[in-house]
Amino acid sequence: MGKVPDTSIVINENSGIPIWRQLRSRLIYLITSGSYEGGSQLPTVREMAVDLGINYNTVSKVYKDIERDGYITTKRGIGTFVVSDLATNQDDNSQGYKDLVREFVQQCDELGIPKNEIVGLVQDYLEN
Repeated sequence: MGKVPDTSIVINENSGIPIWRQLRSRLIYLITSGSYEGGSQLPTVREMAVDLGINYNTVSKVYKDIERDGYITTKRGIGTFVVSDLATNQDDNSQGYKDLVREFVQQCDELGIPKNEIVGLVQDYLEN
C-alpha cells in the first residue's frame, strides 16, 4: 500500500506570518504537490474554519484568492474543487513553490532581513 500524502494544515499563530498567508501557502503546496488531486473536493469554508480554529472570513479570503489564481473552482451549492487541468492553468506545476518562495522572501524583506542572509536562515532552521 502506498504512502498516504500529508494533507494536514497547521496554523502557527506565533510565527509572525499572517494566518491567511500560512493557509494560502499550505493549500497551494498541497494542490501543486498532488496531495489534493485535480477534481477533488476541498472542505467547505465553514468546515476548514472550525477544524483550524480560525475565522470564517479568513478561510473565505484564501479560497477566493486561490480561486482567482486558478488553483480551485467553486460550484455554487455543490462545493469547492481542485482544478482538474491545473497544469494548463499554470505556467507549470512548480508555480505553487515559486509563490511560496516569493512570499517568504517578501516577508524577510518586510522584516529587514538582507537577501544574502536568507539562505543561511533557512539552513539554520532545517538543521535545528
